[in-house]
Amino acid sequence: METLLTLVPIAILLLLAAFFGGAETALTATSQARMLELERQGDPRAAVVNALRSNRERMISSLLTAQNIVAPLAAVLTTSLFLSWFGKGGEIYATIVLSVLFIVFGEVLPKSYALYAPDRTSLAIAPIVAGAVRVLAPFTAAVEWVVRRMLLLFGVRTQQSILATTTEEELRGVISMHQGPGPEIEAERRMLSSILDLGDVTVGEVMTHRSATAMIDADKSPQVILRQVLSSPYSRLPVYRGNPDNIIGVLHAKDLLRTLSRGKGAAPALDIAKLATPAWFIPESTSLLDQLREFRRRREHFALVVDEYGAFQGVVTLEDILEEIVGKIGDVPEQAQPGMRPAGDGSYIVGGEVTVRDVNRELGWDLPDDKAATVAGLVMHEAQRIPEVRQVFAFHGFRFEILRKKNNRITALKVKPMDGTAKKSPPDANASPPSATVPATPPPANPRPAAEQPPADHVDSADRAEPADRANPAGRDDKAA
Repeated sequence: METLLTLVPIAILLLLAAFFGGAETALTATSQARMLELERQGDPRAAVVNALRSNRERMISSLLTAQNIVAPLAAVLTTSLFLSWFGKGGEIYATIVLSVLFIVFGEVLPKSYALYAPDRTSLAIAPIVAGAVRVLAPFTAAVEWVVRRMLLLFGVRTQQSILATTTEEELRGVISMHQGPGPEIEAERRMLSSILDLGDVTVGEVMTHRSATAMIDADKSPQVILRQVLSSPYSRLPVYRGNPDNIIGVLHAKDLLRTLSRGKGAAPALDIAKLATPAWFIPESTSLLDQLREFRRRREHFALVVDEYGAFQGVVTLEDILEEIVGKIGDVPEQAQPGMRPAGDGSYIVGGEVTVRDVNRELGWDLPDDKAATVAGLVMHEAQRIPEVRQVFAFHGFRFEILRKKNNRITALKVKPMDGTAKKSPPDANASPPSATVPATPPPANPRPAAEQPPADHVDSADRAEPADRANPAGRDDKAA
């Protein structure tokens, strides 16, 4: 009978050790996102789990304290039992048996199960753990005070290091783990990653450059301006006088048509400058996240981008920012990405004005986008020169061939991954710039006659990498509006 009275407490202590060990693993391994969602749906057990995790230091201290109370008590009882059984030397047998029992049933087994089903286990044991934390609160508070003071001697501040916070890196890791069949999963992962990138991308990287922006000269006749507005598929057009940098406002097609429909004046009598609304200028260094907030606050969809000297650089619309999240929003359904088309040999014909981010997102490549916004800019940055037509460069695991230029601007390139690689190479601060390029392909000794040159549409289609609606992008917010 005396033996039974000793074995029962030992078994209870062993179960308590297993409970506290498994609880520690489950509560630290459980999904915080799922617990928050369950709490939002009204699950009281999830609310208890979140309350425990909100003060993880107190929770872990309580569980460890409980384990360290249970283990010595079990050791004392087991040793006394084995001494009564075996006499001298029984403490050795007690140590061996108790160690095996605690390792298998008090540590490995419960923690393995907790790792297998952390959410279910956490929800089941949270109320009991919460009660234990409250009971042990005075003792654990004293222990925490001593621990903090000891760590302060070594310059460690526990409040900054132990409290759990969801960092951006953790969130990106969760997004990258989002796997599943079908292209919609990949699209979801891209959109979620793009949302996190909004704070790191500037409007200067996504704007429509001034060279591709349709603008209205206020000095032209009203008839000419009216035809230009009516022929444009967009609603907002910057208005300048004398010089494109002298922007006096933005003309909305609705204002123009409303004035004509009300009979307030015939086309020859229109004053375009009075119809134009004040222009909203923003610096090109503004992040997309900040600009999105400003668009929402001002209830506007269109802004003009200027550089540090106040010179006009281009336009940015709400649609530009949305396209950074969901991809291109266009009116050409058969073309997956305006400005890019496959060449049939694993390479792609890419317009020079296409951004590096668009190429990476559409083709799954990893070209660096921190030095230049467009593909043409990346080539010129690496070459540190203005390339010539048919010149070939190789860097970052890709081959770039210049197909066409217009003045000093690259308008079309052929890009192909080399050896199946498409990864960004690490920057080499000591590498000389010319080493990134393959020497220019020398022109043929006997140039081909005009008849043997590539057909005009071969290059024009690449030069027209963007469809017609990109030629007048000043009002691209139509769809967004």
